[in-house]
Amino acid sequence: MTKLTCDVAIIGAGTAGLADERSARRSGAKTLLIDEGFGGTTCASVGCMPSKLLIAAGNAMHAVRQASVFGVEASGKVDGVAVMKRVRKERDAFVAGVEESIDKLPDDVKIEARAKFAGATILSLDDGREVHAKSVVIATGSSPAIPEMFDAVRDRVLTNESIFELQDLPGSIGVVGAGALGLELAQAMARLGVETMVFDRGETIGGLKDRHVAEAYHAILSREMPILLGVELKADRDGDGVALSWTGSATGMKRFDYLLVATGRPPQIKGIGLETTGLALDEHGMPDYDRETMQCGTAPIFIAGDADHDRAVLHEASSEGTIAGRNAASYPEVTPGKRTVPFAITFTHPNVAVIGRIAQDDDADSVIGTASYDDQGRAKVEACNAGLVRFYADRRDGRLTGATMAGPAVEHSAHLIAWAIQSGWTATEVLDLPFYHPTFEEGMKGALRSICSEVHAPTPPDRDDGFMPGT
Repeated sequence: MTKLTCDVAIIGAGTAGLADERSARRSGAKTLLIDEGFGGTTCASVGCMPSKLLIAAGNAMHAVRQASVFGVEASGKVDGVAVMKRVRKERDAFVAGVEESIDKLPDDVKIEARAKFAGATILSLDDGREVHAKSVVIATGSSPAIPEMFDAVRDRVLTNESIFELQDLPGSIGVVGAGALGLELAQAMARLGVETMVFDRGETIGGLKDRHVAEAYHAILSREMPILLGVELKADRDGDGVALSWTGSATGMKRFDYLLVATGRPPQIKGIGLETTGLALDEHGMPDYDRETMQCGTAPIFIAGDADHDRAVLHEASSEGTIAGRNAASYPEVTPGKRTVPFAITFTHPNVAVIGRIAQDDDADSVIGTASYDDQGRAKVEACNAGLVRFYADRRDGRLTGATMAGPAVEHSAHLIAWAIQSGWTATEVLDLPFYHPTFEEGMKGALRSICSEVHAPTPPDRDDGFMPGT
């Protein structure tokens, strides 16, 4: 058996793993990056980028259909083969960019193999070699889960890892899971003319914890496709399609060409031998870890990215990887890393953003400011006047602590709120900043003013709302 030695061994070459390796090597450690295929990151290959390509195509067709609102006569025809061809072409270009960066790694760093723990700091590779490290980082990512109830129709089941391989758009699709991923792909399909329905056994949409925004968001998206919550499903074969029946809040049955199962992406930690490491594991086989240091217990083992099942977004994976790599290199000395405010965006239309700590209506320590986009000036100009934003603030001083936002261009304005929260700004301080007129960002001002009023904080004089109502 060939024995390889290093300071830090990283399992997985996704976004977190690549950040781990760079951070550890930058800290002076000898590293080994182990991956089964070095096939690119989840974001580039099956996540962020191909989904946005499909969304962009759907938005283009939606713009054609909506053109008459502005007095513009337009017609369009969706070429499903061309749509999917472009998705794959541009997706492959993004993947190639990631592969190019991987190719730049020193040859003696990369190991193409499957790794499994044979001890806390010993990894057994499927090519017969063994890696002995001073510390190990788990960056194995996540993978889509397909419940057993779909076994009988598995060949008609799509996930985010297979939907982009379709050569043509289907005639109909049932989307199981009303989370961010399911909703993004469902709306894109519906806008491209695919008969689409969304189902979820849960009672909320998009995983939103603010029921007011969730209800508004549900109502807006339901204008484009049925979204049934609180239903139990049964799937049966129907020729070359699927007969999906549902009971619960509604009852019915419909045939679909395909089902897109978007019920979650659990971490890929099974089968990597964690039971040999001495770590305490929960009922799901997950180790306990420190979210500031990324260390698992007190062991020389660290975890980062989707593998830790915490904040499954790219910028968090990169941040966690950097922290884990640095601490793995300096073990047993570990230091907390600076974490950014929790921040997630769903790229449907309207966009949705969830930032920081979400307060409930009965939270005595918080005040909540609300603003609707239904009558907002710029949104009315663009014929996208629908949405609701809710900001949460500390009752003592109006300092912003979180937000749930569903509205036009929220993917942009939410960044401003995330920066304000991380900077510790109050609603008054945000209102005292420039708001250009007429913009979508003006739509946030009502929520901020409401907070100022409730905490008896000074409200800066209005500079523009007097010129146009509904801003």
